[in-house]
Amino acid sequence: SDILLSAEFPDRVSMMEVRLQAQEDEITLLKSSLADALRRIRIHDQLLPLLKQQLIAGGWFSPAYWHKETGEPGEAEETSGQEGSVFGQPPHPLPQPGEVSHAAITHSYHHTVTRLTFSYGCCSLTYLIKRDTCWNVNGQSIKMFIRGRPITMYVPSNIQNYEDLKMEPPSERLDLDWVYGYRGRDCRANLYFLPTGEAVYFIACVIVLYHINNRTQRHYRKHTDCVRCLTLHPDKVRVASGQTAGVDKDGKPLQPCVHIWDSTTLVTLQQIGLGAFQRGVGSVAFSFADSGAFLCVIDDSNEHMLSVWDCTKGTKHAEIKSTNEAVFAVEFNPSDSTNIITCGKSHVYFWTLNGGQFTKKQGIFGKYKKPKFIQCFVFSLTGDVLTGDSEGNILTWGKSAADVKTLGKGAKETFQIMRQTRAHEGSVFTLWTLHGGGLLSGGGKDRKIIRWSADLAPERECEIPEKYGAVRTIADVDEEELLVGTTRNAILRGTFSDGFVAIVQGHVDEMWGLATHPSQNIFFTCGHDRQVCLWNTEEHKLDWCITLEEYGLCADFCPSGSVVSVGLSTGRWMVLDLLTREVVSESTDGNEQLSVMRYSPDGSFLAVGSHDNFIYIYNVTESGRRYIRFGKCNGHSSFITHLDWSKDGKYIMSNSGDYEILYWDIAAGCKLLRNRYESKDREWASYTCVLGFHVMGVWLEGSDGTDINALCRSHDERMVAVADDFCKVHLFQYPCPKPKAPSHKYEGHGSHVTNVCFTHSDSHLLSMGGKDTCILQWKVFGAGDSRERLASASVSSTSTSSPEPVTS
Repeated sequence: SDILLSAEFPDRVSMMEVRLQAQEDEITLLKSSLADALRRIRIHDQLLPLLKQQLIAGGWFSPAYWHKETGEPGEAEETSGQEGSVFGQPPHPLPQPGEVSHAAITHSYHHTVTRLTFSYGCCSLTYLIKRDTCWNVNGQSIKMFIRGRPITMYVPSNIQNYEDLKMEPPSERLDLDWVYGYRGRDCRANLYFLPTGEAVYFIACVIVLYHINNRTQRHYRKHTDCVRCLTLHPDKVRVASGQTAGVDKDGKPLQPCVHIWDSTTLVTLQQIGLGAFQRGVGSVAFSFADSGAFLCVIDDSNEHMLSVWDCTKGTKHAEIKSTNEAVFAVEFNPSDSTNIITCGKSHVYFWTLNGGQFTKKQGIFGKYKKPKFIQCFVFSLTGDVLTGDSEGNILTWGKSAADVKTLGKGAKETFQIMRQTRAHEGSVFTLWTLHGGGLLSGGGKDRKIIRWSADLAPERECEIPEKYGAVRTIADVDEEELLVGTTRNAILRGTFSDGFVAIVQGHVDEMWGLATHPSQNIFFTCGHDRQVCLWNTEEHKLDWCITLEEYGLCADFCPSGSVVSVGLSTGRWMVLDLLTREVVSESTDGNEQLSVMRYSPDGSFLAVGSHDNFIYIYNVTESGRRYIRFGKCNGHSSFITHLDWSKDGKYIMSNSGDYEILYWDIAAGCKLLRNRYESKDREWASYTCVLGFHVMGVWLEGSDGTDINALCRSHDERMVAVADDFCKVHLFQYPCPKPKAPSHKYEGHGSHVTNVCFTHSDSHLLSMGGKDTCILQWKVFGAGDSRERLASASVSSTSTSSPEPVTS
């Protein structure tokens, strides 16, 4: 039912997701503003008595220092305990101390200026005391602003002249090495087998060409947003793929299009319909009778525009509104390119194209029950149309002579059901014709694949394992071996005799948790699908996967490397043994979701960051198998987002949802360090906090605080990778302390990038998409590796047509 709902209301679901994200952002902003307001009120309450005492005692600032102008926004708590300096002459005589005792005094902060207001009945005088923006009483500090809120960071002692620091992109670059996952959950007919021995399919913005025997990948990466549909040309070389429209970082819609490209060279041959389609491209099909001269496209607009394009010229040949209902498939009649069929919610349409004009006839169900969805269709060798529907039936359609007696003269022929064949329990999601005239069908609810003879007699059947979901699409490698795409984002390979095994697997819902092993080439992921998975970066495969009762949001490997801890959505967290997959420890902290798990460098402590604003600290013994509560860090006014340990394992730096940077002395009993200046020279074992002096330059001007989801410093401390909210992965030099720092920018994800992490040797970077359920593995190469990379590109697992990273 979830699949049918997704197919029926794709636009509404998409709009609701956008609105939900906007509401979540607004709630975060409101929480941040409230916390900030409460903080400022506390500071004002503390300062007001001191100011009154100073004014009444006659402790005025020297009149020679009054200032008339304002500066930039400043941080209120900075001036507590600092002596302000004022410049210029006062515009009015200063009030005498005796007069002030009957006047109302208000104290506020405007940008980097302290504002003093003296009220005398209906009159008031306001004086501004300037506060320096860059220098703190104890040393140099830098400010950055997110949503108008100032964040102060102190410059380390080893930087003598901040202004002279030069920011350059790192000498290292990234090259897409492997793509984990497949989009079968909500897409159809998106798996084909090429004569080269490669399976072609897509996920996120990448089309993968996976050699099923050699186990190598190539990637077509010219799409700018999520790929939605795919079809193979009659020559078995050219491929057409359509994408969704997407939006840019300002929320403006981008133009979708269809690419026609060569699967051998990965060269784009034609870009079809840029600016002609609304929202996205839902279905594409090549003509057959004329050797693929035309391409048929259905877009995702309300009317689901049906258009036919000249593949050579890239020009539109004809166009018509098809239906307001969902459309699932489109195909040309193999023997007549003027005939086109579409199907979808409660309809089968037979189109005729003549002189650039379409005429439409609707399939008549007659005495047969009209199904809610026509999921798929194929042409038999005899020219009949076979449809699979949500009732589990295969319907055979044919032309019927006009009923002149009933309809009168001029009545035209109709398309009616000639035969109904019961095939599956639940929907028939896919049909595939074999060379000898046989037919394959794939079931939804029963997960069966059935082979039928040319006259629709069942010959063989098998059932795929439940953990892979329903059969979404089928492609034949030969007359015996099949590839099967499933609704749980897996691709299976096998035969009726031997059964099926997974050759591609992935998550099926939003992912956030990512961790790389401290010494091995493996990594760990978890997400909203309640799956926790261990992956091998060398063999490019899933080592194991287990399903939890709640979904995981964060994870970290113990430095011993034998266990991994997982933080869940309910405040519960568990520790898993990598070999046995058993839970060796389990605990609960609060009742809100956990956002970060982080072991100290020597593995003696575990810090658990929660959405209840606390950081829970545990003593760790027995190589990560025993945990005893040590303390709790209490001081953040919003949920914990990121944290890191110092190299000596005594201190923690943490970020929160209202953009605070706090420091904690764990060895002294989880004590909050109120003087942040003292932590400016501290060295950190890892750097994943998105706010801090060393990574200040990764933020774009005007960022709203949610634009960067995660970052990770390399182990050699030369570069920092950033996961942003606009589907991009960035690579900066480290440290990166100056605004507008240049970076290398990489595309591939079709959703907000939720996490990034370097492998233990910094040879690879892993990036994780949110809604696109995609994991990308990037190879890190230095300037000296470029020539070697280019020489091996044609035989490597990476794409020969990958775009050069953009340096901004």
